Amino acid sequence: MRLHHPPDFSSPGRQHPTFAPCDKPSFSPYILPMADTSLPELLIRAQSHGQRTAVIDSSGTYTYNDLLRASGHVAAALLAGCDDLREERIAFLITPGFHWVAVLWGIWRAGGIAVPLPLGSPAAELDYIVHDTRAAALIGDPTALETLRPLAAKRDVAVFCVSEMLTSVDAILPDIASERRAMILYTSGTTSRPKGVVTAHANIAWQITSLIDAWEWTTKDRILLFLPLHHVHGIINVVCCALWAGAICEMLPRFDAAVVWDRIASGKLTLLMAVPTIYVRLIAAWDAASPERRTLLGQRAAELRLMVSGSAALPVSTLERWREITGHTLLERYGMTEIGMALSNSYRNERVPGSVGRPLPGVEVQLVNERGEPVALGSPGEIEVRGPNVFGEYWNKPDATREAFRDGWFRTGDTAVVENGIYRILGRTNIDILKTGGHKVSALEIEEALREHPAVSECAVVGVPDSEWGERIAAALVLTQGSALSLEELRTWAKSRMAAHKCPSRLLLLDALPRNAMGKVTKPAVKTLFENQS
Repeated sequence: MRLHHPPDFSSPGRQHPTFAPCDKPSFSPYILPMADTSLPELLIRAQSHGQRTAVIDSSGTYTYNDLLRASGHVAAALLAGCDDLREERIAFLITPGFHWVAVLWGIWRAGGIAVPLPLGSPAAELDYIVHDTRAAALIGDPTALETLRPLAAKRDVAVFCVSEMLTSVDAILPDIASERRAMILYTSGTTSRPKGVVTAHANIAWQITSLIDAWEWTTKDRILLFLPLHHVHGIINVVCCALWAGAICEMLPRFDAAVVWDRIASGKLTLLMAVPTIYVRLIAAWDAASPERRTLLGQRAAELRLMVSGSAALPVSTLERWREITGHTLLERYGMTEIGMALSNSYRNERVPGSVGRPLPGVEVQLVNERGEPVALGSPGEIEVRGPNVFGEYWNKPDATREAFRDGWFRTGDTAVVENGIYRILGRTNIDILKTGGHKVSALEIEEALREHPAVSECAVVGVPDSEWGERIAAALVLTQGSALSLEELRTWAKSRMAAHKCPSRLLLLDALPRNAMGKVTKPAVKTLFENQS
């Protein structure tokens, strides 16, 4: 089935009606049925929260009923008289806020598979996703239509403006079984072209509930969203967990350190979730504030009940500095697009810096060697995960899907070690586990040591191919302002802190490390910089 082309709602001069905050117009009962078990479980729970505030964005405050009504209209516009989208892919490019959630829910309610597109990406990357998923329609807010219309024309698919969809007439919506496919998120593509990770409604429900239990979400919670909404971190850990719990999700269009601190200073937030790069920027903003402002910010931050860091390795130095400022020991956890979250430090008990805790309830984790055999206790091994949180397939890539699993276990490609029952990530098996002179070393461990040098602000360690050593340890550094550092000086300093074979033998000084949208350093790009240098 292919969707009909809707009218072109993006013509100059057209007014774009919005869904008024907390409006209570009379809609037909099947748009907002009572205890409708045909809906995905997240939306069933939303019915019980009714008039509670769900989302706050730059345009206003919206309730759970507002979301259900608006998503019903989005679903009706997509169906356009059909009874079910039957897992057609619907891609959307929308600024984080009420409309973003309404579109996600609307796609689900119409029986479609949601494909969130990354804001700020070049047209070629968006076109790759639209083509790869064979999207039947594109949805955008008024600011995105200029980007989406050429893509839609090229692929001969429908394009919708979300504000116009909210004026659609009511429609009878299909039953949505939990095993139906719900969403496709694209991997970061650090080692190959991005792959579409397909999760079912049941996978998403399990990913959410494991965190609701582990981190003790309640209706009293209030969280601030400033992460990109095309990754698990922002979509599942922040938005979906908040809305499942009946909590409030404040949604910013983008990250701004001053705005985030202002919201912390309001005293209304209870949780904060971010990536290490954002914590570094928040620390820098705190350092630049007046002494009086620092005192207020530190006091207000201490009042939050939980602060979480993920999506990249958290430097211990950043954890310690944040603890000095806020009194919080950041909760580190481990997850990825294919599995949601699998490991987490304890919410109630001691958290081990540099570690990611234990398996979440219902999630099985094992460490194996290159032959897939469980490793001895205390030995490094590749993380494999099994459980209802694990994705079903890579979209339209059966070979890649088969290669990703071994005897029912998902092969994460990350290496870890268990110490006193706690998992510590050593890095990507093929990127961060370096083989030099017959030794296996962890790039993350070397990076942690190098950050202790007073001249080092940021660092990334990679292996550069070498005929004698197999790989040479290469360090790309961003120095603190006004500092200088030579390779010889770095090696002399490092030899007093680590074995000689772990000390960098190549050095590259940069103004900034290459990073992806989540703030994670892109190691292949760092390797390319070294290879181009030689």
